[in-house]
Amino acid sequence: MAKKIFIAATGQNTGKTTTSLVLMHLARKKYERVGFIKPIGPKPALLHGMEVDKDAALMAQLFGLRKDLRLMSPVVLRPGSTRQAVDGEISTDDLQKRVIDSCAELERKCDFLIIEGAGHVGVGSVIKLSNARIAKLLDAPVLMVTGGGLGNVVDSVYMNLALFQKEGVDVRAILANKLIPEKRDKTLDYLRRFFAEEPFKVLAGFDYHPLLANPTLCRIANLLELPLHGNRRDTHRIINHVQIGAASTQRVAEILKDSTLLIVTSSRDELLVTMANLYQIPAYRGMIAGLLIPGVMPIGSITQQILDRSNIPYLRTEKHTTAELYRIITEDVSKLTSEDTEKLALVRTLADETFDFDALDSLFA
Repeated sequence: MAKKIFIAATGQNTGKTTTSLVLMHLARKKYERVGFIKPIGPKPALLHGMEVDKDAALMAQLFGLRKDLRLMSPVVLRPGSTRQAVDGEISTDDLQKRVIDSCAELERKCDFLIIEGAGHVGVGSVIKLSNARIAKLLDAPVLMVTGGGLGNVVDSVYMNLALFQKEGVDVRAILANKLIPEKRDKTLDYLRRFFAEEPFKVLAGFDYHPLLANPTLCRIANLLELPLHGNRRDTHRIINHVQIGAASTQRVAEILKDSTLLIVTSSRDELLVTMANLYQIPAYRGMIAGLLIPGVMPIGSITQQILDRSNIPYLRTEKHTTAELYRIITEDVSKLTSEDTEKLALVRTLADETFDFDALDSLFA
């Protein structure tokens, strides 16, 4: 029978999937057979002809778990699934059975099983399969991933803890994640003192790393549903800054930062040509990740030729204004994919250097 751990979260974007990746990476060093399951999959993806949750697909790709893919994502929610469940067109009892049966089969095959929830603890309630309910059905003790800070963590922990307590679920630890590096020790000290009388432990997660949070060119192309032109080798380059090319050409060149995506309207021929030429200079290539070119005015034919010959990566759109593009990009939360090699390498390094797996493992004995 496998040792189980249910990875829950106080909300979206706390680092739940990254935590699952870390546990998979470290558990495989200690246990021979490590498995993964995402019982409820709210974000469908196709892998090997199967529709599964995107996080299950990610784990299968990274850790060679293709043979268990069917079990790793037993319930995938599509648009309209929740209404169908309320209308009785989908049997919630059937969904529950699929989750229980898939987990039981993985337990028989594994020594250590990671069960990843979806969103906050109440997600899935509409189909009678909230995270808390699933943890109870699978008899899995919980690790709850939170953000950094103090007040917001305490508030969100107690709000989510209430549903776990209602279901009679054993929450054994919270993982304070995305900690501000200079406040890390102080934050952990305050959290541990505040929760000292609670039955769960406070564990330390990762510090906040912009590299993990920032998008790649590929992510932005997919987000905006635009083809990426130019240097295809930079598809997975991480963008550290997004700047609007509104100043003079010389001023824009002077204030470029490391790995910048520059938004330049199609009418700014002189700026587009300058960026294309600067991209050929090694010192500037590190600063220019690519261009995002909005505007209804066509790019001048000579400017277009210079862009193409420079091989600078660029995206072209006539649908959005500069302000809309900036908002869409800055509000987006980048998620890990199997192609994000630089980010995944950092996750593994941080796991090996900073994560105390033995301490966590002993809590879930």
